[in-house]
Amino acid sequence: MEIKSAEFVISNTRIDRCPQDGLPEYAFIGRSNVGKSSLINMLTRKPKLAMTSATPGKTMLINHFLINKAWYLVDLPGYGYAQRGKKAKDKLAQIIESYILGREQMTNLFLLIDIRHEPLAIDLEFIEWLGENGVPFSIVFTKADKLGTQRQRENVERYLARLSEQWEELPPHFVTSSEKGIGRNEVLGYIEQINRSL
Repeated sequence: MEIKSAEFVISNTRIDRCPQDGLPEYAFIGRSNVGKSSLINMLTRKPKLAMTSATPGKTMLINHFLINKAWYLVDLPGYGYAQRGKKAKDKLAQIIESYILGREQMTNLFLLIDIRHEPLAIDLEFIEWLGENGVPFSIVFTKADKLGTQRQRENVERYLARLSEQWEELPPHFVTSSEKGIGRNEVLGYIEQINRSL
């Protein structure tokens, strides 16, 4: 898939204010600092499309970007940021939950995982919640450039082995690096494949 246009459309906290044109939406989510904005910028080849964490509060919103005037890339707030108080965490959880469970246009959720880390309880619990609610999702391992090829493979295999303890069928997964552009064609190809089947 070639991305010819990528434009910011709207930021908000409520799904009833999201675009109403019925186009498919592909949402990206992950723990804070997992490299979500960098990945979005790499996929669209627009270095400043998604604001990186230098702008506090920006990630408290649902951000819609219209791609090729045909589908939306949706940047969801990061979860699990330890510095936030309970009230802010609860509000974030409510925004995320209402979008993921209530937004009919959401076609697939890409869950970002830092490839360098062991499986973390917060991510595993989130994956379990997605499964319980029948949410279509894929896993995107980020920051692959920080490890050698062998370590990348071992860490991914360890992660998938952990998931297969609870899952009969594993979700699709992608290995990416925003620095090196790794995984770009695979992620965009997967979106294109889904779009064709709609």
